[in-house]
Amino acid sequence: MYYEKIFSALQKGKVRYAVAGGVALVLHGVVRFTADLDLIVDLERENLGRFIAIMKELGYLPRNPVKADELLAPESRAQWKREKNMEVFSFYAPAQPMELIDVFIEEKFPFEDIIADMLVVTAKGVMIPVVSLRHLKKLKKAAGRPQDLADIEALEALERTEEKE
Repeated sequence: MYYEKIFSALQKGKVRYAVAGGVALVLHGVVRFTADLDLIVDLERENLGRFIAIMKELGYLPRNPVKADELLAPESRAQWKREKNMEVFSFYAPAQPMELIDVFIEEKFPFEDIIADMLVVTAKGVMIPVVSLRHLKKLKKAAGRPQDLADIEALEALERTEEKE
């Protein structure tokens, strides 16, 4: 799975991030298929610069016709949100177009709040920061799509099961 090389590179590059979306659900224990990898990356310029450098190093390109470095500019992110209703900036691997990485372009919550209660999963010696159930439910509720609402139900069922144990 391509996630492993991403997580390993982000750890080595000391990038501050947390896994969100479908992969976060799976890492919390919900059975669900997802093709993309959703990340909340600390939007502080130096951290974001390290993230972009890693994407380039691994051969990932922006899905939209813009340069990856434009993601560094808060003005660009605000314009994309305002004019295109963009929520995420997508990177893909040209040799493997299904390898899609989506990065949130604005903070839904302060990043410090995200990391304060995140789950850390270790796989093959790599520490993977994962958005907490609480923040994941809030993100899913804000998105409001049918799949997101189904995900909330699955998360709540997981919580009920954990409470019984």
